[in-house]
Amino acid sequence: MNTTFGVAVRAIPGGVVLELEGDIDGTAGPGLVAAYQKAVVDTSPQRVLLDFTAADYINSSGIALIVSVLAQARSEHREVLASGLSDHYREIFEITRLADFIELHSNRDEAVNRIAESSGRPRQQS
Repeated sequence: MNTTFGVAVRAIPGGVVLELEGDIDGTAGPGLVAAYQKAVVDTSPQRVLLDFTAADYINSSGIALIVSVLAQARSEHREVLASGLSDHYREIFEITRLADFIELHSNRDEAVNRIAESSGRPRQQS
């Protein structure tokens, strides 16, 4: 289990993916904010996918951090999607009503295809 937070930024047709890894807690703030800002500056995406596939743990500070990224994206008129959440964290997103503002997908391919379709680009081949 990797507890150190890491994030990679990957441009995709129609958006950008932030690949989150490790623990998403208060210490993840600077890394996530920097990655989001890099994505916005480098690609000016209309859609941002938060990929939680490699995220091990999210605590209340991590949820607050996700809310702040969501608020920033919404103020910039960017759509936010999430993929790879475990059943437990998907339920937390639903209970906290984050799911009302972040489009949830069970896996990255599904979310990437949704982004490509909504931007008028051909679907990704799996």
